[in-house]
Amino acid sequence: MPFEPAQPSLYGETLESLQTLLKGAGFQAFRAKQITDWLYKKRVERIADMTNLPQNLRQWLEERFVLSPSKQVLVKQASDITEKLLLEQEDGRLIETVLIRYPMEGVGQDASRKTICVSSQVGCAYGCKFCASGLAGWKRNLTMAEIVGQFVHVSRLEAERSGEKPGAATPIDNIVFMGMGEPLANYDAVVGTIRLLNADWGMGFGARRITISTSGLAPQVLKLADEPIQFRLALSLHGATNAVRQQIMPVNRKYPLEELLPAVAYFSEKHGRMLTLEYILIDQINDTFEQAHELSRIARDLHAHVNLIPYNKVEGLPWKRPNIRRQIAFGDILKQNNVSFTIRKEKGHDIEAACGQLRLQTERERGTLAV
Repeated sequence: MPFEPAQPSLYGETLESLQTLLKGAGFQAFRAKQITDWLYKKRVERIADMTNLPQNLRQWLEERFVLSPSKQVLVKQASDITEKLLLEQEDGRLIETVLIRYPMEGVGQDASRKTICVSSQVGCAYGCKFCASGLAGWKRNLTMAEIVGQFVHVSRLEAERSGEKPGAATPIDNIVFMGMGEPLANYDAVVGTIRLLNADWGMGFGARRITISTSGLAPQVLKLADEPIQFRLALSLHGATNAVRQQIMPVNRKYPLEELLPAVAYFSEKHGRMLTLEYILIDQINDTFEQAHELSRIARDLHAHVNLIPYNKVEGLPWKRPNIRRQIAFGDILKQNNVSFTIRKEKGHDIEAACGQLRLQTERERGTLAV
């Protein structure tokens, strides 16, 4: 059964849904646009502060809705100023949201490029062998409000830190659906969130600055390709052959590369945007030169950029990252094959920024891990 909070959050409402609700309750439909302005542009902290709404409408909203669906449990900041937020939902479930800063030369921290990495599920059912998100299993999908709320929460924090009002221009450059969970397994809520983020009445956030990452759900990739909004797609590949991919990603048994790669190619053709292939480098697993050559072939066929990610150690898992010479040698093969690639600079290692680690640690401390 889908999770149903005692009081829904207003962050889950669209302009159309609010118009329908208001008309049904006897209020004027034009008030819906005023409400979405308060929610998504001014990012008001209390319904009572929606000052251009009549008192009886504010009271009606307060009786039926809350604003934020989450409360902040803690924030951990790494030495590289990456931050991980642990947010608790109404039912006590914990999710993680990460704010990644990329300091730029000649500007201060506040002016540097910022990316929010949001979660789409509590836990994950796909069991990638290198990932902490699925260690405690899948609990439930996040609601649209819980996903939108992550963006609002972080952007409000950043506005406060920079001395701006919450409704100032969004101080966030990119949004990536690369946190806990498989975004395409929560398709409707994730795509609904992107529509809200992109809409003029919503956040007005450019679709090309939004990236969905998937472990490889081929049918949903095909469905996603037919969505009209021009967001980006990242494929968590992590293995360039079925044999290697199946060793660390069980999803490959259901959707092998012969089915997955044509779906991804269809998305690329429909959207006309360069794809990203995410590839976590794991020592003695997928870092061989044979894998590098196979990865080069896939990247060329898809006209994709490769993001090499040295493995971020997870407590309780046996994997480790290749040494720096091995990482460079792997990248050199991609370079020789004229493949665009980057080796991602490590972010948040000292705060356990890999997906799911902070949640697991907190649930162990609370004694709620098996709940």
